[in-house]
Amino acid sequence: MTFFSLIFVLLLERWRPGSDRNRIVSLFLSYADSLERYFNTGLRRHVIAAWVVAVIPVLLLSVWIYYLLYNLSPLLAWAWNVITLYLTMCFRQFSYSSNEIRDALENKDLLLARKLLWKLHGVEADDLSSQEIARITIETGLIYSHRYVFGIIICFALLPGPLGAVLYRLAELLDERWGGRTDAFGDFAVKAFKIIDWLPARATAMSFAIAGNFEDAIYCWRAQAASWMDRNQGIILASGAGALGVCLGDPLREAGSRHYRPELGVGEEADADFLQSTVGLVWRTLVLWLTLLLLLEIASWAG
Repeated sequence: MTFFSLIFVLLLERWRPGSDRNRIVSLFLSYADSLERYFNTGLRRHVIAAWVVAVIPVLLLSVWIYYLLYNLSPLLAWAWNVITLYLTMCFRQFSYSSNEIRDALENKDLLLARKLLWKLHGVEADDLSSQEIARITIETGLIYSHRYVFGIIICFALLPGPLGAVLYRLAELLDERWGGRTDAFGDFAVKAFKIIDWLPARATAMSFAIAGNFEDAIYCWRAQAASWMDRNQGIILASGAGALGVCLGDPLREAGSRHYRPELGVGEEADADFLQSTVGLVWRTLVLWLTLLLLLEIASWAG
């Protein structure tokens, strides 16, 4: 039922964008902040305990509800999977934000493009050129599509019930919330998410390669990904850049200075046209995963 759960969630998201999702996320982040205040003693075992207390009860609750409903009716369990996926996935926001910035760049409205980059992705863009805005938008779009779509799909397909989707999303939220800290809280949240994201990141990178220029994507993955600070992100960005035939990374202007980053990809400089190509790559990758899941469903029925 994985395939039909995803199809229903994608249709539901088109009809009702996730205001409910935002409220659930805010509640969880408030809970995480409370745990941080209580467990922030400087001891590593308390940091691990805080992460476990934040994640495990939610996982157990979601799985308990799933099997409770399954005992009543498999259709009810399927509905619970749909609700869980709806609250953890977010595909519409990616395509919407990329198209908004692309339209601003095509109209040569650099001021609007900078405002949209800040509003939609939280990136300060006052000193960025149009090429740098396109480059950052492509990078954030590739990472966003992985974290909020493909990472969720892969974990949902691998683990029973809603377990995989919930685990991935909670770990990602804690990485986002605590990862910016310089103490043990930030360090453990980042490491925990990297471990959970190890397989999904590589599966997404391979999907980008299949959906785009396979040879260049694999080359960039092997030759360039290790130079990126976050290895999982480096693999996704390098494969995505190679699949698109665009250059990512490279220096950015920040507050009058230059911020140097490793070069990723091969081909042309990023521009508004590549934003549309990125949306197309993500859509093809989504169709690829849906096709694979449909084939697995058919094989399961045949068996």
